[in-house]
Amino acid sequence: MQAEQSSKHAHLQEKQLSSQEVFQGHFLHAFRDEVKLPDGASSVREYIKHPGAVVIVAELDDGRFVMERQFRYPIAQAVIEFPAGKIDPGEDRLTCAQRELMEETGYRAREWARVGVMHPCMGYSNEFIEIWFARGLSLGERRLDEGEFLDVFTATLEELLAWSQSGELTDAKTLSCLLWLQNVRSGQWAIQWQSVAEG
Repeated sequence: MQAEQSSKHAHLQEKQLSSQEVFQGHFLHAFRDEVKLPDGASSVREYIKHPGAVVIVAELDDGRFVMERQFRYPIAQAVIEFPAGKIDPGEDRLTCAQRELMEETGYRAREWARVGVMHPCMGYSNEFIEIWFARGLSLGERRLDEGEFLDVFTATLEELLAWSQSGELTDAKTLSCLLWLQNVRSGQWAIQWQSVAEG
């Protein structure tokens, strides 16, 4: 499918001519590339390589969703989000989703479904975020990373949609998850659940 798409849109592709590393951080890696444009001209592309991440839509038996509020330094405010986190090198995506949900919220889930992937900032990063749904939750003890501070709370779909409309909820991955959630809840989009040991 990806090869078919690449062939179909070959007239839009840009080709790398050179690449220069600009910055190597803890998990972000910045580059400045010279590229050949479809019309033969050249241009510069600055972008960040990112290891990828997962986001988890975890639903309690009463229909409420496990949410987080944490301070995001670049925008200097506390933000409402679904639980999420970056993928460790070589880590299985489901394993990452299970780990992040448990570490950040204390919840484990008996059933999981991978529903899609999003690219939150494709204009300047190759970051992808896999969207996972989780249900059959049980609460244990959370294990936050050193230097990680966040509040865990629950919210209904109606509350999340109202916060989206009012502008209180602005996180892109959470807004994308709400699109999935609305369509799954309405029966428009089907997902495949798998039972997983809570471990």
